[in-house]
Amino acid sequence: MNNCIMKYFSFSWVIIVFFIASCSNSAYKAEEADLIIYGGTSAAITAAVQAKKSGKSVIVVSPDKHLGGLSSGGLGFTDTGDKSVIGGLARDFYHRVYLHYQDSAVWRWQQPSEYGNKGQGTPAIDGNERTMWIFEPHVAERIFEDYVKEYELEVWRDEWLDRENGVVKEGERIVSIRTLSGNVYKGKMFIDATYEGDLMAAAGVSYHVGRESNSVYGEKWNGIQTGVLHHDHWFKSDISPYVIPDDSTSGLLYGVSSGSPGVYGEGDRRLQAYCFRMCLSSHPDNRVPFPKPEHYNPENYELLARVFASGWRETFYKFDPIPNRKTDTNNHGPFSTDFIGMNYDYPEASYERRREIIKEHEQYQKGLLYFLANDERVPFSVREEMADWGLAKDEFVDNGHWPHQLYIREARRMIGKYIMTEHDTFSEREIADPVGMGSYTLDSHNVQRYVKADGYVQNEGDIGVKPQKGPYKISYGSLVPKKEECANLLVPVCVSSSHIAFGSIRMEPVFMILGQSAALAASLAIDKDISVQDVPYAKLQKSLLENKQILSKQ
Repeated sequence: MNNCIMKYFSFSWVIIVFFIASCSNSAYKAEEADLIIYGGTSAAITAAVQAKKSGKSVIVVSPDKHLGGLSSGGLGFTDTGDKSVIGGLARDFYHRVYLHYQDSAVWRWQQPSEYGNKGQGTPAIDGNERTMWIFEPHVAERIFEDYVKEYELEVWRDEWLDRENGVVKEGERIVSIRTLSGNVYKGKMFIDATYEGDLMAAAGVSYHVGRESNSVYGEKWNGIQTGVLHHDHWFKSDISPYVIPDDSTSGLLYGVSSGSPGVYGEGDRRLQAYCFRMCLSSHPDNRVPFPKPEHYNPENYELLARVFASGWRETFYKFDPIPNRKTDTNNHGPFSTDFIGMNYDYPEASYERRREIIKEHEQYQKGLLYFLANDERVPFSVREEMADWGLAKDEFVDNGHWPHQLYIREARRMIGKYIMTEHDTFSEREIADPVGMGSYTLDSHNVQRYVKADGYVQNEGDIGVKPQKGPYKISYGSLVPKKEECANLLVPVCVSSSHIAFGSIRMEPVFMILGQSAALAASLAIDKDISVQDVPYAKLQKSLLENKQILSKQ
């Protein structure tokens, strides 16, 4: 009897051990593909599509539930620059936008003839090229989802990289990444397509945050830019920054820094301001009244009240029209949607702190809208016009009609094999290995709001300088790290560039271009079993041209 009992327990232990081992193996079983893309941005999706077109298996590991980043997150008034250098899948995206709006049924709140066809320096609808550059957020998201279905892309959503311990490397190569959920993704090549550069940083790749001194790369438009006043995002009148006007002992108004702005041309770790690109509606049946946000404090907008009192009347200048009586509403003026100085810690912050920063930006902008619509310090004409506007009821329906993506204009920037600077954007140096072209103005939003020596308030950091010789080439070297840091990673968003060069590169069409080019390079590296740094440019160039990328301005 005892022998029977012993045999029973021995057999049971075998079953238990086998069960535990099976569970363990299942828990740590990696999802595998040729290419692992981390991010849910427009660059991530174009990269994934190109990988599939190149015959490679690919997994998109997206921290976002909604795909497309800013392209589907409110930035529908596209920063095109010279649209003739936008090729490949980026142009295909804008062609699909064009096709969408050829259907009369989608013009629900407005007739096409009423739209106006205004774009950024170009018509919104280009019938000859069959492209459309201006669109509603949900249209962009639908196109990205169409790509997912059409190319049968494997997308894992709401998957956040374990930034502390989630990147496994063997020598100079990434073997796998793990997310906070415990899922593991193993690949031959990796692409970091996030706005923040989290995979790049976790893999031990060098990067920079903030503005370099002008002396670092011999630039003019980098570093602290006190006294440089571009666009119209600065105080043109003498406005007191103090709680009691002209009384420095009364304390500073909300959002004004008490510190020194720093010395012109010197570097710092401050960042250009973030905001949400808001989609507003003027159609009575498709607008939601601006809500009064929790923790609303009207005194946070006293500085704007003083700007109004000085006679400023440009409130609606950047209510840029998109189809169906909606807007892509962006920052404009000395005090607007940019939450200046409130994002400095974002790039390297924990996920928890980033969520706090995003919420703070949301509360600030919702408070601004409520203030403009209701506060008696706002001129009646402005309040009257604001009454015609509200949040678009048919956009961002699962997020209270508020954009799901904060505009991360700049976070980390890689220090890679080649560093793009303003000299490259001005075509002062020859780029021998282009993977795409940029053309937009070197653009930085304000970085800080400070008190001048004369006691009045001013903004600093806003730059708008056009590339002097038109469209410029973007180097393949700016997409890859130094080989000794990582040999199988490409970075098409947080590219290797100076602050001010990134100000031109950082446009959504360019991110799509660079995402596609990164996937083509990754495919060649896989085929030849080489590092991304050793991809023969002649073969890459041939592949880029075959896939309709534009590498020079004819």
